[in-house]
Amino acid sequence: MKKHEWREKTDEGATRLVVASRHAGKWQLRSRLKSETEWTQHPVMPLDDLETLHDIISRKYQRNRLPHEQVLELEVLIEAAKNRN
Repeated sequence: MKKHEWREKTDEGATRLVVASRHAGKWQLRSRLKSETEWTQHPVMPLDDLETLHDIISRKYQRNRLPHEQVLELEVLIEAAKNRN
């Protein structure tokens, strides 16, 4: 299982921690505010998080740390998320 982590600021100025992992061919996403102790699982990944994850994965692919198939998987998920909205 490979984990990808990042931090971002919310509109209110709080720090949001996000962890995306890929296990058994499926992507999972969880997040929490830095001030919270419990993680929130996201069964359906939000579009913003998918796009951020795609940027992270693309950079790791360019450094030969991940296979290109993972980048393509995320592009399919992003298209599906755009069609949902």
